[in-house]
Amino acid sequence: MKPTNLRSVSASTEVSAGAASFTPTFSWDDVVRVSQPEFNPNDYSNLRGFFDKIKACNRGAELQSEFLPFVVEDQIVGYIHKGFAEKLRSFEDVFILSKDNCDGGKVMLHQSLKSADDRTRAVGEVIKCLAENELIPGIRNELFPVTSSYGAPVFFSLERAAAPYFGIKAYGVHMNGYVEKDEQKFLWLGKRSLVKSTFPGMLDHLVAGGLPHGIACGENLIKECEEEAGIPRTLSSRAISVGAVSYSDIDGHRFKRDVLFTYDLKLPESFVPNNQDGEVESFKLIPVKHVANIIKRTDFFKTNCNIVIIDFLFRHGYITPECFGYLDLLQSLKSGDCS
Repeated sequence: MKPTNLRSVSASTEVSAGAASFTPTFSWDDVVRVSQPEFNPNDYSNLRGFFDKIKACNRGAELQSEFLPFVVEDQIVGYIHKGFAEKLRSFEDVFILSKDNCDGGKVMLHQSLKSADDRTRAVGEVIKCLAENELIPGIRNELFPVTSSYGAPVFFSLERAAAPYFGIKAYGVHMNGYVEKDEQKFLWLGKRSLVKSTFPGMLDHLVAGGLPHGIACGENLIKECEEEAGIPRTLSSRAISVGAVSYSDIDGHRFKRDVLFTYDLKLPESFVPNNQDGEVESFKLIPVKHVANIIKRTDFFKTNCNIVIIDFLFRHGYITPECFGYLDLLQSLKSGDCS
């Protein structure tokens, strides 16, 4: 069987306005079939499929001139598309659009909004209004911190669904759960629920979640482990922090500037994940080498999960310096501003 048939089992897409939303048509049988070495025996050392997945998370660099800096207390905290900024102009008691002949202008908050609480409240009212007019879809009722960099002072908190429209840095925790047996490693994969607002039915690594305001990475990971995979604290507390990956993606008025903190958790052979929050349809344990094939050959994974698993492949020796493009691919895992 040749990989030219991949599109017949790749996710067919129905894209909804303003969000990456897909309706997939593949099954676990399809996943297992395309993962087999014999499906395409000649692509062992070919990294092209990995590069394609990194590129899919880093679109639109040439369009950054269409965005205005979003400035709070003289710090750039985000980037807002000029077209979207015009939607903010009518909220003159919250946003100020400054025209500067030197730098093309910027978006600021009204000087009367001095405290983080005042800013959160005022911007939240704007987001609510924009959502009611279907300009920001998929409201999550979850607040992300607005800051110039990780660990810097938080200027205010912003509705998660609005984060890419304001181009703020968004952080998340992503964990690969693996098992060692019969002298090889396996990864637990999840298939997202069909009722998810983003990427329904697509593949995920075992646990992931955005980092809301007011919770530390480690504690957030433990919470997500319980909710998404039924992993008890006694196990999840053993997860090892292994670094971070980043990407920068422009899609229309949306500018995603994401940093994902990565974790590994070695699980016992006896453990079987059990979703608790209804966001995962099912799980499957697959050899790591086969997971690499799925990434290279298909579009089955939620896009940013590809980066996290590729990082795992580097760290566990599945991608080696003998592969052409090794260093370029390694560097591309931090294509965004990782700060």
